[in-house]
Amino acid sequence: MEHWQFSMLIMVLYLVIALVVGVLAGRGTNKASLEEFTTAGRGLGLFLTWFLMGGAIFSAFSFLGAPGWAFTRGAPAFYILAYLAFSLLPWYILGPKIGRIGRKFNLYSLVGFIQTRFQSKALGILVGFIAFFACIQYLATQLRGMAIIFNIMTEGRIAFWFGALVAYAIVVTYVATGGLRAAAWSDVFQGALMITVSWVVGIMIVKKMHGTTGEMFSKIAAADPDFLRIGTDGSTMSAAAFTSVILVSVIGFLMWPHMFARSYSSNAPTIKKTVIAYPLFALLIIPLLLAGFAAVGVVDVNAVGESDQILPYLITTFLSLPGWLYGLVGAAALAAAMSSADVITHSASMEFTDGVIKNMLPNLTEKVTLMIMRSAVVVIGAMAYLIAVFGGQGVVALLLGAYGSIIQFTPGVLSALYWKRVTSKGVFMGIVVGFAVNFYYQLVATTTPFEIHPGLIGLIANTVVMIGVSYMTKPEDSTIIESYVEDRKKVSKKEKKDIAPDIPADTY
Repeated sequence: MEHWQFSMLIMVLYLVIALVVGVLAGRGTNKASLEEFTTAGRGLGLFLTWFLMGGAIFSAFSFLGAPGWAFTRGAPAFYILAYLAFSLLPWYILGPKIGRIGRKFNLYSLVGFIQTRFQSKALGILVGFIAFFACIQYLATQLRGMAIIFNIMTEGRIAFWFGALVAYAIVVTYVATGGLRAAAWSDVFQGALMITVSWVVGIMIVKKMHGTTGEMFSKIAAADPDFLRIGTDGSTMSAAAFTSVILVSVIGFLMWPHMFARSYSSNAPTIKKTVIAYPLFALLIIPLLLAGFAAVGVVDVNAVGESDQILPYLITTFLSLPGWLYGLVGAAALAAAMSSADVITHSASMEFTDGVIKNMLPNLTEKVTLMIMRSAVVVIGAMAYLIAVFGGQGVVALLLGAYGSIIQFTPGVLSALYWKRVTSKGVFMGIVVGFAVNFYYQLVATTTPFEIHPGLIGLIANTVVMIGVSYMTKPEDSTIIESYVEDRKKVSKKEKKDIAPDIPADTY
């Protein structure tokens, strides 16, 4: 059997297992329950939450984009480690508070969180649309990654479009049938696979090509010292660009809709334990970056094609490793992409239904709402598929572009939690201006002052406009504002039980 046949066999086997795990996870649950589909009954424990978090974060970007940046950009690729180290820390404080609010008002989406606080349908529709399109861009990143893996690991036998289509079909099937619980259990299987393979393969590549990491970096430094520097004349990225990319990633990280779903589906102790345990999952990015650096000065950039393909190129062509290893790496990369694709697809369907459909058709029953969400999963996947197949951007560019949009929710969310004077009109106008500025610099101007990320420029404009409009408009007054902003340290026993009911021990 040829290498590519071994590879395809293992990847197909992985896909079958992932599909079975996802579908079986939804068995025995109330599939007609909106709460079960959106928040898994609000009873996910540490084990599932940790894998859900890791799976949502580590995606096609990890196995393709990260090594690609290390290979072509050098030191700027370390922005990935910087933002992974700090991005989840605020969730230790914000997560439990958002979770309590979600339980009190029976929320399951980012749209619901913002609309309930500001009592504005127009704001809900706006947030729903932006979250919807940002999620599609993020999902396209994963589908593109899956297509690349299929294509290269089978030595071109599986076409780019077909690989993306197969992965899309599997993710849509188990998310539409099992909701958040299906995504969670699939991520357990996928997360264990990608952690194991990333360390084995990353270390193997460095050892085979250079011996040790010290020898590898010494060779790179001797050949091109600026490649391992940031902000110097010969480096591939300015200090301002590097810093702004980290800021956009860190600030925008907690604004993804699936982060709110994680808060709603877990209790406060689980959220805090997840934040503490999360760095163990984050360690998997290190060997993948090292694999990208291993190719510097050894592999011809022109021979690889797109930088996103450097890891599979090393395995299949440059090092000519065994076919079974092709398959394991391919399966792990697919796992990374699918573990993000499922939660993003799930979140996008909720945000669009809650923000756009329900505000236009407010009298929908729970049964109809759930049916729309399941249908939206298919439509969202199809739109992302078209972008992945026919779009020209790389994995990292797609991801950073999505962050530029999603970061615009930050001023509104933080103000909802900590500033009583903010108004719905202020938040609405801030998001509109911030999104417009980000869009202009991303797609029209294509360059920004000092190479600052477009999303960060949009965020600054957003914040200024939100504050200005809030002070120019009439203050809003309601008991809901108190529920969001008030100090939660002193809560009655009855309220604690209402907000965070006991969760069975077997869910941990």
